[in-house]
Amino acid sequence: MNNEKLTRLAPVALGDGLDRNRPVIPLALQASSRLVDGQPDGQCTHHSHPRGQLIYAISGVMRVVCSRDIWVVPPSQTVWVPPNQEHEVYFSGELSLRNLFIDPSVIVGLPDRCTILKVSPLLKELILKAAEIGDGYLPDSAGWRLMQVLLDELRQAPETPLHLPMARDERAMRVIEALLKDPGDSRDLEQWGVVAGASGRTLSRLFVAETGLTFAVWRKRLQLQEAIKRLDAGQQVTRIAFDLGYQSLSAFIEMFRKEMGASPGAWRSVT
Repeated sequence: MNNEKLTRLAPVALGDGLDRNRPVIPLALQASSRLVDGQPDGQCTHHSHPRGQLIYAISGVMRVVCSRDIWVVPPSQTVWVPPNQEHEVYFSGELSLRNLFIDPSVIVGLPDRCTILKVSPLLKELILKAAEIGDGYLPDSAGWRLMQVLLDELRQAPETPLHLPMARDERAMRVIEALLKDPGDSRDLEQWGVVAGASGRTLSRLFVAETGLTFAVWRKRLQLQEAIKRLDAGQQVTRIAFDLGYQSLSAFIEMFRKEMGASPGAWRSVT
């Protein structure tokens, strides 16, 4: 989960202009590690746009940091970033992106916070078609009407549980930072208390108060994010399971199936 090993995607200026006559401005973007459309990595930082942004990777897995929280986004899902919300996008390997910059005049019905949304087959085709049309459409044209259908479908997209909330309390963050570096660390709360400078009971309360999740649920979600990233990189399921601290392959597969609705192998084959 260390962002230092990932490529950071540069901000896109298309998100800065407001125009009610172009409610959706699509952009297709190909990126690879260390090079993003001819621009070397390291020239960008967290940023925001007056427009909302839908970030969809049709191939590759990206990590989105928004308000200090972390989302890992596979191709079956997309991240919605509201207008004026600071965010960063990281990735490794190859990434094929379809961005939609959405005018504030048409965001009614969309979440007011960074959110991961499930991409239905219809939504995927609408996003791809919008990228083909581009931003040269006129009001009441066929392109305009497709954008309206896309917005309707986007408003109905269900949220998914890949959000990893951060804490602000220094004691909880000591544990979080250690687990981000090694998601397979299996120490329990009492053992983590030595690192954090707090009792296990205090840490338990802090995780719920600061992240809205119990420690066990937070760690499971971190492991799920890490598993998705490694599956995308082509790692073997057995290696992933044991690296993440699972005592058996079947336990890992059962966890993954319960959270994602498919086994790791089946999930990789459809994404």
